[in-house]
Amino acid sequence: MAFVPVLQSSFLPPPFFGNGHLQTLLPVLLSRPPSLPLQRERLELDDGDFLDLDWLRTGSDRLAILSHGLEGNSLAGYNLGMASTLTVYGFDCLSWNFRGCGPESNRLLRFYHSGETRDLAQIIERAARLYPKIVLIGFSLGGNVTLKYLGEAPPHPTVSAAAVISVPVDLVSTAAALDERLSNRIYLHNFLRTLIAKIETKALNFPNQIDTKNLRKIRSFAEFDDRYTARIHGFRDAMDYWTQSSSLQYLPNIKIPTLLVNARNDPFLAEPSFPYQEASDNPLLFLETPDSGGHVGFVNFKNAPHRWHETRVADFFHTVSG
Repeated sequence: MAFVPVLQSSFLPPPFFGNGHLQTLLPVLLSRPPSLPLQRERLELDDGDFLDLDWLRTGSDRLAILSHGLEGNSLAGYNLGMASTLTVYGFDCLSWNFRGCGPESNRLLRFYHSGETRDLAQIIERAARLYPKIVLIGFSLGGNVTLKYLGEAPPHPTVSAAAVISVPVDLVSTAAALDERLSNRIYLHNFLRTLIAKIETKALNFPNQIDTKNLRKIRSFAEFDDRYTARIHGFRDAMDYWTQSSSLQYLPNIKIPTLLVNARNDPFLAEPSFPYQEASDNPLLFLETPDSGGHVGFVNFKNAPHRWHETRVADFFHTVSG
């Protein structure tokens, strides 16, 4: 294919369904995730913790590894939908739960965050024993983790391509968008509600290491990340965490074909998460920014039972790696 890093998008929403919030909420309100024959595996880690993996096997020699978004899990509708689509295109799939995101709390004080790539690397090492060809897919936070993994060091040689959807490649501006835009209050509230509950659970197991005083008074990501995410994971403060973990700085180093799809009306994203210059400078980074699509939405009713971004990703992998 001709490598054109900034792409014209084929996504068009139906009339009256183009609003970014509507596109974001429709999949949650309307979709029924497919029932898939998943096989659960617990991967024990060297540090004494574990990761729960869900495999969807069809007998293929190609594997897609799916990384979910903030406060998602391996059974999120967008994960299951993508896995269902990719099996039609000849892939096995592995969807994994970030630490603390499965049905059981992880063992250690630490949990997961936007810049943690070592767990993804360990999963790829595990999968590469079974599959000679691997592609990576990430949604939102999982997309940031995927891009950072690809750019901070050469990926495992079995990884041939990647696609990421609705990715906050600049965490500083995304945190501000979620904290400060009045229209985003419902998303902010829902994220903080589950994150705060996880901190309360952690405090039961680590009472001398976690202070929950005024925890339920937290009203922003800036407060939560400054007090908990950053400190638990070795960052100075929230700004240090966001700055070090943002994948934007790693995009120039990506050396395999990678598709980034961010809708212009994504309510979570601000202008720095539309890296046109980085895509123009890197012939292997393909940026697609449809005017509509919301956050992991892309509902047009034309691709049923698959959604537009699912077939778009499958077609991209077919084009760049066969």
